[in-house]
Amino acid sequence: MELVAVIMAGGVGARFWPKSRAEEPKQLLNLFSERSMIQNTVDRMEGLVKNSNIYIITNKMQKSQILEQLSEIPAENVIEEPFGKNTAAAIGLATLIVESKHTNAVTIILPADHLINDQDEFQKVIREASEYANNSDALVTIGINPTRPDVGYGYIQIDDNGDGNSLHKVIRFAEKPNLETAKRFLKSGDFFWNSGMFIWRTDVILSEIKNYMLDLNDGLETIKAAIGKDNYEEVLTKVYGILRSISIDYGIMENSKVVKLIKGKFDWSDVGSWDAVYHLLEKDKNDNVGKGDTYFGNTEGTYVNSTNKFTAVIGVKDLLVINTDDATLVCHRDYAQDVKLVVDYLRMNKKDELL
Repeated sequence: MELVAVIMAGGVGARFWPKSRAEEPKQLLNLFSERSMIQNTVDRMEGLVKNSNIYIITNKMQKSQILEQLSEIPAENVIEEPFGKNTAAAIGLATLIVESKHTNAVTIILPADHLINDQDEFQKVIREASEYANNSDALVTIGINPTRPDVGYGYIQIDDNGDGNSLHKVIRFAEKPNLETAKRFLKSGDFFWNSGMFIWRTDVILSEIKNYMLDLNDGLETIKAAIGKDNYEEVLTKVYGILRSISIDYGIMENSKVVKLIKGKFDWSDVGSWDAVYHLLEKDKNDNVGKGDTYFGNTEGTYVNSTNKFTAVIGVKDLLVINTDDATLVCHRDYAQDVKLVVDYLRMNKKDELL
């Protein structure tokens, strides 16, 4: 069994403005350690997937930074999308490239910006899922056991007829719920957080794309014919221009009849906002977190990220304060999801230098 990892690293991380920018988005930041999130994602593959079998799919603006951060990955393994078209297109393109070099390989699809603390347990789950995917025509997804009624995650319901890390039949995918629905999901015991991590053979996912996304399949066939030829870039750009922007969940996983879930019994977070970062970091006696040269006076529950200048906060509670050389964000932690609205505002007002 040949294992290949495909790391999706094309997102802009709008909720992590002003640190996250088009050329250096969330996955390239070192939010939790000296290593960036994408470096940590590659590190988790050590002993499981060799570096020559790790592929990154990203975009033109981020490619140079990724090559710099991941010097151990062959440069030709960094796949460049002409522009973002969501995860179905990205996974389809990456699968084509992988399939051209590793026929019917078991492929592990991983977002670049997740936090996973228990590497041993993570690799155990990946190995079991990979063995199953290698010996079946299944699309395997990793479900995370929910620890709270979180409204920020999608959920997956299973037919719970197994135990441990055995594979389970998926009944349905559920979008991000309201709080009452999330509480019902948690109480039922058969709903899991949708981690966005997948394991399958290349031939199986390409077959399911043909079954459920014929337009994407047609585009991929056109791209496939151009791989290795002088007109590859031209063909890729033309095809991408007419592809639908749709997630792999909507396009394939919610429709496929061969989806299985394996339970991921490890600490996991998709780190969706600055508030999520705050919750994951060690706090002082007043529940404050400071990164950089900071001062807290009569302040509680506040996160300051200011590596470029001294920052003092006095007499406040539950704030996020993020500094860069050209911008400052001050936000109540309850409104952390709304940071993306700042990015929308900047884009609409053509303040590209801040994006």
